[in-house]
Amino acid sequence: MSEDQDGWPRARWRRSAKTVIAAAAMTAVAAVLAIGVTGGMAAASERASLAAPAVSSVAAGYEHTCAIPTDGTLWCWGGNFTGALGDGTTEGRTTPVRIGDATTWARIDAGTSDTCAIRTDGTLWCWGGNHRGQLGDGTTTNRSAPVRVGTATTWASVSAGDSHTCATRTDGTLWCWGSNRSAQLGVGASVYTATTPVQVGTATTWASVATGFAHTCATRTDGTLWCWGDSSSGQLGVGVLSYRETPTQVGTVTTWARVTAGYTFTCATRADGTMWCWGDNGYGQLGVSGTHQTTPVQVGNTTTWSRIDAGFTAACASRTDGSLWCWGNNMTGQLGDGTTTNRSTPTRVGTATTWTGGLALSYHSCAVHTDGGLWCWGNNMSSQLGDGTTTQRTTPAQVILPG
Repeated sequence: MSEDQDGWPRARWRRSAKTVIAAAAMTAVAAVLAIGVTGGMAAASERASLAAPAVSSVAAGYEHTCAIPTDGTLWCWGGNFTGALGDGTTEGRTTPVRIGDATTWARIDAGTSDTCAIRTDGTLWCWGGNHRGQLGDGTTTNRSAPVRVGTATTWASVSAGDSHTCATRTDGTLWCWGSNRSAQLGVGASVYTATTPVQVGTATTWASVATGFAHTCATRTDGTLWCWGDSSSGQLGVGVLSYRETPTQVGTVTTWARVTAGYTFTCATRADGTMWCWGDNGYGQLGVSGTHQTTPVQVGNTTTWSRIDAGFTAACASRTDGSLWCWGNNMTGQLGDGTTTNRSTPTRVGTATTWTGGLALSYHSCAVHTDGGLWCWGNNMSSQLGDGTTTQRTTPAQVILPG
């Protein structure tokens, strides 16, 4: 799918009434601290981190954010037009609000206008936009509070895309549901929409899955990587600019470790710490110069990449030394480098060496420090940065979850 002249994906990847505008004047909020490079600012950020509950999982949708602290509670904030926050309303929230009273939330992911999360008992829950059945509850009705997906208690991981969702189970099976207009469910083209999970093939060796706008990629326990769905920009990595209705292996490499899917591009790391990207490169989101790539291309020669997450047209990744790097579209400051300049090579975010897991990226970005502190930056049009304002930020600022 093409993009508008202002760089925003059309139709389902944005609410049509929204445009990128200058945010309202900034309100002083003592609970939010920008990353500092001086000793005094660093000390302040450390004090703020100590005051906030440690975060174990974070997810970024188009205009909302959700996070799970180590105590198993769930908090969301930002735009809520479709009920994506899960608080039982469709009212936006400028600061984190707790979702329900459960303390067993474990993993979470956000799509464009919906959210899905797994609890420690292996159950899967989804809420928000459901126009293509992406919540998996058998309907196409939006939900403003979490609804359980089936009765299975063996869900292991989940990935929410624009209008489809995929998840793995502990038995190694893979399941997808929602829109199948571009064969992104991996079950052939005969199904147009699936409102409940359908199994992808019969393999029992699936390890992880990542959903993009209309394509899906997944790794297996043998280190192979498979992709399917739309490849009009080469995002499947199999050397074609067409569709694949069922999982197709990406090359012959058996050392793939992590994979992430953006709007029309894909990136992945290998066991040797190298990073590879392919697909659309209109904003430099592949981390290299040039046009689109239909097969994986290595990003630089670094062998210390550890975790990666792709947004709509940008990506961020952490290294084993704790540094954080971002590249691609930077129109809302989502790269966190203090500018709104697009980058075609990984650009370091500040000087901190304490970034760890929990990356999340949309037109805003969030990441977690080793102390569990959560930091967000970029687009804040719907208060998705959780700082009580609608002020866009081009550098990370800490989000304080209520203790």
